[in-house]
Amino acid sequence: MSLPEFSADFCARLRAALREARYDADGVLDLLGGQAHAALGRGEPEAAYRACRDAGRLGTLVRLFLLGGSEPPGAVRAALAPLPVEDALATGLLCAEGDRLRAGLDLRPHGDEEGSWWVLADLDSDQLGRPVPEDHVLGVGHASLSLVRATSRRPVGSLLDLGTGNGVQALHASRHAQRITATDVSPRALRLARATFRLNELDVELAQGEWFAPVARRRFDQIVCNPPFVAGPGRVDYVYRDSGLAGDDASALVVRQLPAFLTEGGIGQLLASWLHVKGEDWADRVTRWLPAGTDAWFVQRDVADPVLYVGTWLRDAGIDPASAQGRAKAAAWLDWFEEAGVEAIGFGFVTLRRGSGAESAPTVVCEDLRQAYDDPLGGEAAAWLDRVAWLRAHDAELLDTAFRVPETVLLERVDEATDNGWSTTLRRLHRTDGPGWQHELDELATALLAGCRGLLPLADLLDLLSVAHGHDRAELATTALPVVRELLRHGMLVPAQEAGR
Repeated sequence: MSLPEFSADFCARLRAALREARYDADGVLDLLGGQAHAALGRGEPEAAYRACRDAGRLGTLVRLFLLGGSEPPGAVRAALAPLPVEDALATGLLCAEGDRLRAGLDLRPHGDEEGSWWVLADLDSDQLGRPVPEDHVLGVGHASLSLVRATSRRPVGSLLDLGTGNGVQALHASRHAQRITATDVSPRALRLARATFRLNELDVELAQGEWFAPVARRRFDQIVCNPPFVAGPGRVDYVYRDSGLAGDDASALVVRQLPAFLTEGGIGQLLASWLHVKGEDWADRVTRWLPAGTDAWFVQRDVADPVLYVGTWLRDAGIDPASAQGRAKAAAWLDWFEEAGVEAIGFGFVTLRRGSGAESAPTVVCEDLRQAYDDPLGGEAAAWLDRVAWLRAHDAELLDTAFRVPETVLLERVDEATDNGWSTTLRRLHRTDGPGWQHELDELATALLAGCRGLLPLADLLDLLSVAHGHDRAELATTALPVVRELLRHGMLVPAQEAGR
């Protein structure tokens, strides 16, 4: 595929056309309506076709770029004015199909709560009608959106988008970062990302190269990364997903090297995958990747068996798993998994924070959060780091601290009928916001939390509990403190002085 070149003048004319037509996130939603818009997201385009039949310039753009249709040149010329159709054809934004025109690239609105951008990428395999080429630049997919939702949006001075692809992470970073650097190994990805940034009037520094090489000896306040994390044989079929490193070595490389490029206290957030190898705990595996002095939170969101994993990624590239090509690729992939003892492949988010070197041992937590939840994880990741820092600074003072159970935390009891009436068999603490954490409690822990109203320090509550239940106070403290620490990390218990903030 030839490298597209979008000049500043081309992008300015295209931007003017898109704005005039209201081809943005709100304009498209207003045109299609909620039902048709949702159906289009499910791959059901008929309702969208009906909604944009007589919608003028906006309807033409929606049919071209969102529905993959072909349009007469006169209608396209009117929709893209003041951008000449000839320029759109020369850059590859459009292509000719007989006496009609269709999209040569994926150009679509992408928005958040504050506004809308446009993102340029390559057409997917369904639009192309064939498997994508090796240097394919992926559009805004589920993985990209999940990283967007998992990224902290606290203000930072400098941010690195490592492996920027179409540039969508940098777009979101522009809301909270003063300076953005975006890198990629793919020249085509950088061309399309530059066009995306120009189209949206964003000043982003771009650099080409593998991994962290383009930013050697530099440090950033925040790093986000959607790496080529697909696990399997060490080959490169598609640049956007394959690193050339075998197994989960690509994820391991990023986790190992990323903290060195952070400022003190800086954070990194990335998507990653890890192998579940026979006889090995996945948490032990990923913990070994970490450099010293790094706080880390590994969140496992999904686990797939090798057969499902291979079939999913073959279809992602537009390859039929039942075809001769698909079977050959699947056989080689599954052979590799079998030889490596891989029983499953985990996928999730990693949050890292570089320490100062002067503080105590870092906090490393690996958690399985495969349950469904709606809240974005980015804010929770930032709050998790805050809670970890508080614990590190105040761990010796826990017994002298008064705590409170937040209003978002509820207690569920399950009782069963017995000869002597109802008997509680399960006590489960639920956090109703964030990732929806749950903790099972025994009777003593339930009684302890009932007293956490922000009035008495933990030591006094343990004294009362030891008297009421006839337990040794020192033993109670030994048992209670690990539970308190875990609940603090999960935001299910907060220091009383922090609760009102």
